[in-house]
Amino acid sequence: MLSFFKKTLFPLFLGALFCTGATAALDIKITKGNINPIPLAIPTFEGESSYEKEVGTKMRDIIINDLKSSGLFRFIPESSYIQKIKNLQTNPHYSEWRLIKADNLVAAKVIDTFGSDLRVEFRIFDTIRELQIEGKAYIGLEKDWRRVAHKVADAIYKRLIGDEGYFDTQIVYVSRTEKIDNRTKKIKRTERLAIMDQDGAHHRFLTNGQNLVMSPRFSPDLRYIAFLDYAHNKPRVYIYNRETKNTTLVGNFSGMTFAPRFSPDGNRLAMSFSHKGNTSLFEMNLKTLKIKRLTFDPVIDTSPSYSPDGSKIVFTSDRSGQTQLYMMSTNGGSAQRISFGSGSYRTPVWSPRDDLIVFTKIWKGTFYIGVMRKDGSGERLLTKGYLVEGPAWSPNGRVILFTRDDRRGQPYLHTIDITGFNERKLPTPTSAIQGSWSHKR
Repeated sequence: MLSFFKKTLFPLFLGALFCTGATAALDIKITKGNINPIPLAIPTFEGESSYEKEVGTKMRDIIINDLKSSGLFRFIPESSYIQKIKNLQTNPHYSEWRLIKADNLVAAKVIDTFGSDLRVEFRIFDTIRELQIEGKAYIGLEKDWRRVAHKVADAIYKRLIGDEGYFDTQIVYVSRTEKIDNRTKKIKRTERLAIMDQDGAHHRFLTNGQNLVMSPRFSPDLRYIAFLDYAHNKPRVYIYNRETKNTTLVGNFSGMTFAPRFSPDGNRLAMSFSHKGNTSLFEMNLKTLKIKRLTFDPVIDTSPSYSPDGSKIVFTSDRSGQTQLYMMSTNGGSAQRISFGSGSYRTPVWSPRDDLIVFTKIWKGTFYIGVMRKDGSGERLLTKGYLVEGPAWSPNGRVILFTRDDRRGQPYLHTIDITGFNERKLPTPTSAIQGSWSHKR
């Protein structure tokens, strides 16, 4: 179901150069980053037929919107272009692009195969060094032209930034609506699982809204979504199968279960189990259905999140008298406290880069989204508000997804760069909370 390309990407031009360097280490002592966006020009895509030109125009818009949303690119308006790109095989007049301060140039062409496939060829040029630095082609189904565009945006992002792109991804979240019940005159809240592309396209609902739902999480292979369902007013963890659209209860716990999170290999599920006033962490092997208890203290332990290699878990606990962040081995044993700042810490999530942990912090009535190193050092707060919470990582570990209440008290999904730069509100048809980002499809 989740496979896409009928053919893999391949180099289009033998002279293409590929990026081998990594991005510089993040100085996490700063609060806001000073980012100088990369000047980039993307002329109208070439195409022989009117159909190819029409699709090319739409794809170019998607690519520009993707890259612009990162906050890392500045686009040179097409009205200022001196040279018109008419032949993809011809090198550009570099001096004319430097004259309009376009440090980089992307030239592309759309080819209709007159079957069910669409082919996109593109080249990236460094106008300062006067050379081509990338050349690729993608082939996909015509109906999936948006995904092809996201793939091209990912390739441009990776070549010019050095990180993997995150545009060909999805977000699952809880959609919330409220209305007055005519009979009781009280506000009735409806919550449904919803899924969309990272730019808001292809939005659809996964559950019918009969029960309140929370905390959706993708499995690493994207086939399943773990979530919390309040059926019969008792929170339980369920798994939604995206292929069959069926839901399955996880385990036969006598009490309440919540805060599910898949392990990096997708074979285990960590969650919290509440019974007789205590809340402990458990891990279920999804293949054998065996359950292992991870914490045994008479406290509240919740919000587990695996390290990228699956060997450790960071979680929230009130064992020190105030809610703080702790880390432990998934094999069990003692837990080590890693947060020591003022206020309380909640909802930690381990970065896919294995360098940072994002969290929600509450201090003096204000909510913050922050990051710290995995040993607890270098705490840095990125944004704050009356209510900001529920952080999640983009698959490249560069962007954080979270929930923010607007001025009317309605929550919506926002993203922010790890530098604290470029906060954006994501388009959703309703209020939105507790988003989770997929890995690349």
